[in-house]
Amino acid sequence: FDRMFIQVCLYFYCKCLWRCMKFVVRKLTGRCELQRICYNTKPGAARTMKIEASLKGSKSKRLQTSVSVHPDAIEKTIDDIMELKKINPDINPQLGVSLQACLLQIVGYRNLIVEVEKLRREPYDSENPQHEEMLLKLWKCLKPNSPLKARISKQWCEIGFQGDDPKTDFRGMGLLGLYNLVYFAEWDTEVAQQVLSDSLHPKYREVTKKELSQLSKAEWEKKKFDKAIGYSFAIVGINITDLAYNLLVSGALKTHFYNVAPEAPTLTHFQQTFCYLMHEFHKFWIEEDPLDIMEFNRVREKFHKRILKQLQNPEMALCPHFAASESLINM
Repeated sequence: FDRMFIQVCLYFYCKCLWRCMKFVVRKLTGRCELQRICYNTKPGAARTMKIEASLKGSKSKRLQTSVSVHPDAIEKTIDDIMELKKINPDINPQLGVSLQACLLQIVGYRNLIVEVEKLRREPYDSENPQHEEMLLKLWKCLKPNSPLKARISKQWCEIGFQGDDPKTDFRGMGLLGLYNLVYFAEWDTEVAQQVLSDSLHPKYREVTKKELSQLSKAEWEKKKFDKAIGYSFAIVGINITDLAYNLLVSGALKTHFYNVAPEAPTLTHFQQTFCYLMHEFHKFWIEEDPLDIMEFNRVREKFHKRILKQLQNPEMALCPHFAASESLINM
C-alpha cells in the first residue's frame, strides 16, 4: 500500500510539475508547446511523434480528439487548435502548414491500421473471381515460363504453398497475405523471383575458420555436409505479413512512415515495407545459416528484434533496396 501511495503521489507531483514547467516556458518564450515543437524539431517522425504525444496528453478534449478526426476535417481542426491556443495564423503562417502535415500523418496511420485490419479479416474465397484472379497473377509473376496446369495442383508447392490449394494457407492473414505477395511479385519481380529461387535452391556456404572455432564437432559435421536450408516462399511471405502487421498495429512503424510519407501513409507504403522486410529477412536467413527449418521461429524472432531496434531511432527510415520504393528514396 505504501509503495502504491508513493507512486500515486509521484504521478500527481510530476504531472503538476510538468504543467507548471510548460506554463513557465510559455511565458518565457511566448510560444505554446506545439509552436516550440514545430519550430525546434525538423519535419519527420521526431516532430510528428512529439506533436501526437502533446495533443494526446493535453487537458483539452478538443486537442485530445484532434488525432482521430476525419481527414476532411483536418483543416477545420487546425483552425480550432490555433483558436484554442490563441495563435494568430497571420503571424504564424508556417505553424498551420506544419501542424496539418503532422495531423495528416497521424490520422493517416490510424486509417491505415483500419484498412489493413479489414484485409486481414477478409478470408480468401475461391468462389470470388477477384480473389482467384489475384492468386493466378501471383503464379504468372513468379513462374512466367511455367503454365499452371490446373487450379488445384501440386505445382503450388513450387512457389512455397503447403498443398494443392493455396486458399487454406491464407487463413492466418486473410487477403492481406495474398495482397502483399502479389505486390512483391508484380512490382519487384526480379527480386521476388530471385528470393523464390534461393528458397528452393539454397546455395551451399563454406564454414569459415572463425565459425569453425566456435562450433562443436557435431555442429561442424552437420554444417559441412548438410545441404543449406531453404524455406517455403509463400508461407514465409504470409509469416512476414504477420510481422509487418504487428509492427503496424503496435505503432513501431510510425517512425518509418512518418519519415517517408510526407502526408498520410497508405496501403502502398505498407506493401513496400513488406517488400523490404521480405528482402531483408531473406538476407538475414542466409546470414544466420540455420541448421534446419525448425529454427525458423528463432530466426524470425531475432529478425523482429533487429527491426524493432532500428525503428527506435526517430530518424530511421527502413531504407528500401527494391524498385517498388524508388519513389520513396527521392522524397
